[in-house]
Amino acid sequence: MALPPSVGVQGAIDGLGLYVEFVANWDPDVETIHDVDFRLVRNTFVSKFWQPSLLDETVGWLRSHHYRVVEFDAASWTSDADMYEDIAAGIDFPDYFGRNLDALNDCMRDVASGAYGWDVDAQTGLVIVLRAFDAFTAVDRKTAQIMLDIFADQARFASLVGHRIICLVQTNDPQLAFEPVGAMPVMWNDAEWLNSKRGL
Repeated sequence: MALPPSVGVQGAIDGLGLYVEFVANWDPDVETIHDVDFRLVRNTFVSKFWQPSLLDETVGWLRSHHYRVVEFDAASWTSDADMYEDIAAGIDFPDYFGRNLDALNDCMRDVASGAYGWDVDAQTGLVIVLRAFDAFTAVDRKTAQIMLDIFADQARFASLVGHRIICLVQTNDPQLAFEPVGAMPVMWNDAEWLNSKRGL
């Protein structure tokens, strides 16, 4: 097996160690089960929130742990054009961004790779927060679904190269549901998993 020049002898001997060295996003020797970020991505890269206060608390924790957090008010998007403009400005897409779903996917792949959108050397990861996303879902449900699918796909790709991207979706509709994204379900955060926690 050919190995990159940077791989030491231990990496060559221990295939699992090699995998952890180049792919693992969390330290396997550190207790992570109670960390907010680990709990968010354990089952899905896109998590829903109903209570703004719980989202604020989560975002505060992520900021304090050196994530770049980019927040969007999806209620202000009256068309997909509004969404593309806002996302492009917030995540620092290049001027050539084509303002369509294919271009969104392409640029998010660059973000996942660390080309732009966040500082991979100084920041823990990128958090994309979509507030009042139910409002945009009512405007263009198909685009909303595909958009989340793109974020989930690229977050998974990011994790394979040792980067972290997390998408948090706040909704004022406690029953808002989506088809699986990135071949993973869009799930409620663990504090609001029970219907009773969302007033249902």
